[in-house]
Amino acid sequence: MRLLPFDYAVRNLIRSPVRLAAGVLGSALVVLLVLAAGGFVRGMERSLSVSGSGRNVILLGAGSEESVERSQIDMTVPTLVGAGVLGVKRRLGVEYVSPEVHAAIVLKTSAESGEELQAVVRGFTPTAFLVHSQVRITRGTSPRPGEYELMVGRLTATRLGVEDAELAVGRQLWFDNHAWTITGRFAAPQTVMDAEVWVPLTDLRIATRRDTLSCVVLTLGEATFEDVSIWCAQRLDLELVATRQSDYYASLLTFYQPIRAMVWVTAALIALGGLFGGVNTMYAAFAARVRELGALRTLGFPRRALVVTFLQESLLVSSAGGIIAAMVGLCALDGVAVRFSMGAFALLLDVPVLAGGLAAGAGLAIVGVIPPLWRCLRLPIVDALRTS
Repeated sequence: MRLLPFDYAVRNLIRSPVRLAAGVLGSALVVLLVLAAGGFVRGMERSLSVSGSGRNVILLGAGSEESVERSQIDMTVPTLVGAGVLGVKRRLGVEYVSPEVHAAIVLKTSAESGEELQAVVRGFTPTAFLVHSQVRITRGTSPRPGEYELMVGRLTATRLGVEDAELAVGRQLWFDNHAWTITGRFAAPQTVMDAEVWVPLTDLRIATRRDTLSCVVLTLGEATFEDVSIWCAQRLDLELVATRQSDYYASLLTFYQPIRAMVWVTAALIALGGLFGGVNTMYAAFAARVRELGALRTLGFPRRALVVTFLQESLLVSSAGGIIAAMVGLCALDGVAVRFSMGAFALLLDVPVLAGGLAAGAGLAIVGVIPPLWRCLRLPIVDALRTS
């Protein structure tokens, strides 16, 4: 098959700078939208999957397997499970057993402020740092029990909808009619803990007026998950259920499946609108080039050669727009914090997301060029040459 030279397609693009700029901008917007949707879904998936460790087991109250906030278990469970399950991980005689209280609490940034901020608060003990190895204090110190102190995560400001400076070390948050001083900032990258507020366990129990725990998280050493599950089944008086931490967050990921699907559907609908706009642009562009197509066919170039040439033009435009969108996305979207009901997570534009965005741009370029080409190339050569 006789093909037109590649530089013919390049020269045709340069011939109309306005049309070229419009095509590149349209392609960039569509690809950027796909990247934003992919980064949202990927960030949520990574946040919930990394939050759970395969070696950690959560003990919850029976009937509350899907929500740790609703769970209530006895205060003696941490001691009993350490004595009843052989093989819980230890270091220097300290068991990796973390009693915790999880609660949704209304905070204020000042006593006079009327704005109520919904926060996810975790009551913890020092063993939480052993069980949750992702957590690292990046600034300040851990809060001391009995001193009305707390620490906040890297994305807590995003979760609360306030400026990050309002949660600096030394600032105060108000709840339970007390001012709580922020003594530290911590980071737990790509986990839901990154958007939480951590308060000493005893202080949070007093503030929430509860005499129970939400859960106990333990790390397995030589013991297996079945050992913990059997122990829970034997202690019917405690009404406990054991679940792997990774399984717990996997169930939450399934719960948010409709949200992820809605994001993709929204992106697809807007991309479809971009496709129709691109088709209209192509129709307008090719309508002015019908005589050119007829002349090329007169010179002996078959229809397939013309299809290849115009596909090259369309792919060059979409590739330029896709590269621009990828650069903008990596600079402006990657790592941007997004709020959701459990806290916040960062958009993640990794290799699969970038590849998907560029592939979507190329697909739209191919699909968008076919209808106008089909219409223009169906004309007989004589009719094409007569077209004004």
